[in-house]
Amino acid sequence: MDAEIRREVRERLGRIELSFNEQGTDRYGISRDHLMVFLSILGWFYRRYFRTRAYGMEHVPTSGRAMLVGNHSGGYAIDAGMVIASCFFELEPPRLAQGMVEKFISRVPFAAPWANRTGQHSGLPEHAERLLRDEKLLMVFPEGARGTAKLFTERYSLVKFGTGFVRLALQTGTPIVPLAFVGGGEALPTVANLYKLGRFFGAPYLPVTPYLLPIPLPVATSVHYGKPMVFEGTGDEEDAVVLAMVGQVKERIAGLIEQGRSGGER
Repeated sequence: MDAEIRREVRERLGRIELSFNEQGTDRYGISRDHLMVFLSILGWFYRRYFRTRAYGMEHVPTSGRAMLVGNHSGGYAIDAGMVIASCFFELEPPRLAQGMVEKFISRVPFAAPWANRTGQHSGLPEHAERLLRDEKLLMVFPEGARGTAKLFTERYSLVKFGTGFVRLALQTGTPIVPLAFVGGGEALPTVANLYKLGRFFGAPYLPVTPYLLPIPLPVATSVHYGKPMVFEGTGDEEDAVVLAMVGQVKERIAGLIEQGRSGGER
């Protein structure tokens, strides 16, 4: 493990907005020791392997609730890892972005406890609402597994967004920070997905690359954050009203993707 990154992780963990008890865990069960390992690994990928650049970090609040909403790409959650790393390594003070992991994780041995101990919880609405009520930074990918299943030729497209994230933002008065992850499709150039084999292993699918194995390439990636979007309402609006709001978020993310592809900053 990279000693320099480990030192940085240790220093930044000392300033993160989590209250650890004498056993090194917080009231959600997040473990300081697990975070040390998790963030050191993410840091190596973020700094060394993908050489990720983060733009628009000034749009991510350094305290209080916010919902980071972005596109999904790259075969599996490479994008989520780089978003978590950007919030931890670039924000002052550092923050832990917490996501709602896919339900299939609960069927993978040891994966669910590890996810929980690093602040990533099963994708239940009550978990997401509790995090926001507690002023946390919630990470959402409304495309779900359909997004990571995009083929290389579809890598910059956006598939159908779910609407639950907007209703949750309205119910909790949470600003939505749109984001675009650029480079995931190049890092894992998927040419096919094996759905039956994936279900056999308890996953939605297994991605296939031109070199067969779903191992990411050391491709430069970037995360682009846009200005927060605040919607007024209660969360009980008609579907058409919520869909219009979802469309605005989706349009903003599409613009950030194009800006990222052209080398622009936000």
